[in-house]
Amino acid sequence: MPRLPEYLKRPIIDTEKTKTVRKILKNKCLNTVCDGARCPNKSECYSKNTATFLIMGNTCTRNCRYCNISPARPEPLDADEPKHIAEAVKELGLKYAVITSVTRDDLPDGGAEHFRKCIDEIRRISDAGIEILTPDFKGSEQALDIIIQAKPDVFNHNIETVEPIFKTARPQGDYSLSLKVLRYIKDNSSIVTKSGLMIGLGETFQEIEATLLDLKEAGVDIITIGQYIQPSKAHLEVAKYYTLDEYEDLKELARKIGFKNYQIAPLVRSSYQAKLSFEESLK
Repeated sequence: MPRLPEYLKRPIIDTEKTKTVRKILKNKCLNTVCDGARCPNKSECYSKNTATFLIMGNTCTRNCRYCNISPARPEPLDADEPKHIAEAVKELGLKYAVITSVTRDDLPDGGAEHFRKCIDEIRRISDAGIEILTPDFKGSEQALDIIIQAKPDVFNHNIETVEPIFKTARPQGDYSLSLKVLRYIKDNSSIVTKSGLMIGLGETFQEIEATLLDLKEAGVDIITIGQYIQPSKAHLEVAKYYTLDEYEDLKELARKIGFKNYQIAPLVRSSYQAKLSFEESLK
């Protein structure tokens, strides 16, 4: 496996603000994808009093080979979680909240109603913008309609990787189905749509281009691209670390395809600069 470049290394930050976030999350018994997925930007975000909430537990019904969140039998939903999410948003003073979840194939609606409850509770006590990053709900239009009715500001569903690698990385997912999910939201609502992929799993530049063209065709408004970093030796190995110049090439590619809003850099993750991306998408 290639060696981790210096520009991918982040210092550990321990400030009073990170302690504030940790305390609120602990008191509300909330999970974050920042911890669960070992996000390299966790300290930066925590120091800014923000975090990406992870709902419906911290174990997943799927076993994606790049993800640090453990696959296991999920626990019952916490009925108080939506209220606690909303309270945390208010206590943190968030102007923009990002909520994601584990995949819950065990639930009839995949957890769509739980997402709606979280959105409703936040709206009840806060005027924060709301972005949700969801699983594919197995493509259920009924579940997606619940999401549409909840009216988040941004709907994000990550394609994650290029089609030739998709089944290796996401054996229980489907590339075409993910595109259909994004297209359904775009065709049936005015919600801003977003998707992202990680690079470094062995894809070619041409395959990245094909994926971005597919996302554009699906009506996606915002894209994110960042470097895959192996969470542990049990996960897929990194095939390549992209250079900073190559990231500039990818930005040019996104511009050429017609994306007006994108976050493309080594440490970019789904919710990185999410509020800024949303605001710029409205211009």
